[in-house]
Amino acid sequence: MSWLPPDDDEDEPYGAYDESAVRSRPNPKANRPRSKQRPAHDDAVVGRIVTVDRGRYLALIDEGEPTERAVICTRARELRKTAIVTGDRVDVVGDVSGEEGALGRIVSVHERRTLLRRSADDTDAVERIVVANADQLMIVVAAANPEPRPRLVDRYLVAAFDAGISPLLVVTKTDLADPTAFLAHFAGLDVRVITSSAEHPPLDALHALLRDRTTVAVGHSGVGKSTLVNALVPTAHRAIGRVNSVTGRGRHTSSSTVSLRLPDGGWIIDTPGVRSFGLGHVNPDSILIAFEDLAEVARSCPRGCTHLTDAPDCELVEAAARGELGDLGPQRLDSLQRLLTTLTRSAY
Repeated sequence: MSWLPPDDDEDEPYGAYDESAVRSRPNPKANRPRSKQRPAHDDAVVGRIVTVDRGRYLALIDEGEPTERAVICTRARELRKTAIVTGDRVDVVGDVSGEEGALGRIVSVHERRTLLRRSADDTDAVERIVVANADQLMIVVAAANPEPRPRLVDRYLVAAFDAGISPLLVVTKTDLADPTAFLAHFAGLDVRVITSSAEHPPLDALHALLRDRTTVAVGHSGVGKSTLVNALVPTAHRAIGRVNSVTGRGRHTSSSTVSLRLPDGGWIIDTPGVRSFGLGHVNPDSILIAFEDLAEVARSCPRGCTHLTDAPDCELVEAAARGELGDLGPQRLDSLQRLLTTLTRSAY
């Protein structure tokens, strides 16, 4: 492009140019320029993402219908910056026959009802979506071997309350140790508790709680989560590891997040065992909302109140001192303060 100086005798503005000097860039492939207008994909079908593996997605099409089939998919170019995770509802085009060699393409992700998230550590505000559209979080912890870790369970509870999904605490290996002291930490919370021995898991009780719901199973490595999943879904064949007798730590056996259909209806999503669960993305206000009775009292707290024991003029602390929170009020306040404190600690 050749820029010419203005001519004092003409009315052309500064910066006018000689069109004859314009050089056009060659198009050796002779292809048409890309358009920002995207196709409507009226022929797209809806699928549930049941597995994600190295850039490939397994989508279940026509779920629950006689035509149900699983289709391997890639993502459309316009979704390259969009996270697609297990549990997502997506629109799929292309070859959705489910036959060998068929490959569909995900062109959109539906709005999510819930999002279970974590961050790399407490200083990282970048969220990592674990599962979408879950109804329930099944937290699996062992009564012994490895020892239960209340702080890690607190983190799972924070993540559940932040996601708006119901927590379920399953304590395994109760034949090895009495979990009463451990469970006392959570007495003030609205958390359903199921105990299980290594040899006789309470499958009937668990099936009743999991039926027709989408449940995410999480737990520290070695607590027996995969063993429990295999008992619930006999065809799962999830790998089972053992606890190191020296370190007391379990070995990671589940390396991917997988959706498994329960025999009586519903889904259980098995996730890899973890030793930490970052909460850098969580807003403390999300935790208070989960305590509806305390949230109502906290409306009278000063703006920016932390609701911790040393918070000045905290209505929750003062109401507890006056005995106005009810029988379980002090326990629930203690649990709330413990979870809020968890968000202010350094990385786990």
